[in-house]
Amino acid sequence: MKYIQWLGQWLEYYIKPSTKERTYNKYARIAHNHISPMLGEMDMAELTALELQKFSVDLINKGMAPNTVNGIISIIKCSLRRAESLGIVDKQYADSIARPKTKEKDIESLSRDEQRKIEQYISNNKEDNRFGIILSMYTGLRVGELLALKWSDVDFGKGIMTVNKSCHDSWKDGEYVKVVDTPKTDSSIRKIPIPKQLISKLKELKRKAKGEYVIIGKTQYGAQVRSYQRSFENLLNLLDIPYKGIHSLRHTFATRALEVGMDIKTLSEILGHKSPTITLKRYAHSMTEHKAEMMNRVGKILL
Repeated sequence: MKYIQWLGQWLEYYIKPSTKERTYNKYARIAHNHISPMLGEMDMAELTALELQKFSVDLINKGMAPNTVNGIISIIKCSLRRAESLGIVDKQYADSIARPKTKEKDIESLSRDEQRKIEQYISNNKEDNRFGIILSMYTGLRVGELLALKWSDVDFGKGIMTVNKSCHDSWKDGEYVKVVDTPKTDSSIRKIPIPKQLISKLKELKRKAKGEYVIIGKTQYGAQVRSYQRSFENLLNLLDIPYKGIHSLRHTFATRALEVGMDIKTLSEILGHKSPTITLKRYAHSMTEHKAEMMNRVGKILL
C-alpha cells in the first residue's frame, strides 16, 4: 500500500470521527500540502528511519519553522503508529525521527501606554463592535471565545460570564463562514468574573443588541475571526502602534494581572489553562520589570 492511500484512510476512519472538524481539516491540509507530495507515492515498507529523517531535514532546509516541522512529524507518527497497530506495516520508524529544536514564542503584549491609547479611542468614538478588544484585554478571552460569546452567557446579576464555546472561520462554498464549536480544551470551559468597570458598557450593548452575540458583525451570527483580526490590525495602524497579533490582547491581560499581584492559580483558571505550571512557564519570563520592582521592595526592608 502506498502511504498516500493509508493517509486518506487514517484521516477518514480514525481522525474525522474522533476530533473536531477544525482539527481534521488541519491534518488533511498538512497531509495534502506537505506529506503526500514528498512521501505519498512511497510504499509503506519504504518509509525507513533514514527516509523519514531525510524528509524532516528537507523541510528545515526549505526554511520551514521548527514548530511547523514538528507538527508535520506528529501527524506522520500518529498515522504510522496506527498502521503498525493494525498490522499494515510490521514496524514503523517515525519514532526515530530527530525533531528540530523549537524555541518558545516570545510573549507579545501591549504596553500600558498602547493599551491606554486603544481604550481611549474605542471609548471616545463609541465603537461598539471594537469593544470586544477591551473585553478581551480585561478578561483574557481568546478571539474565538470572544466572538462565540452570547448574551445568554452573561449573568449580569452575578457579574459572571460563562465560556463554553469557541468559533473559527472555515472555507465553505467559496467563502469563509463562522463555525461555532466546543472550546480548545476541557479546561477552557470556565466562568470569568466581569470587571465591574465593564458592566455598565455591557448593559448598554445589551440594550442595543439586535442579535444573540455580544460582539456584532455584518450578520445576525456575529463577527467572524478574520474580519475581527483585520479590524484590530487597522486600529493599530490608525493609532501608530507597532503590529501585534490579536492574541496579544490575551497576553496583555495576563501581564497586567501579574503586575497587580494576581496569583498564578487564579490567573491559570481565568485563562483556562490545564495547570498553573503552563501559566507560570508562559508568562514568568515576561515579568522582568515586575520582578525588579519586587526586589526593590525587599531591598527597602533591609535598609
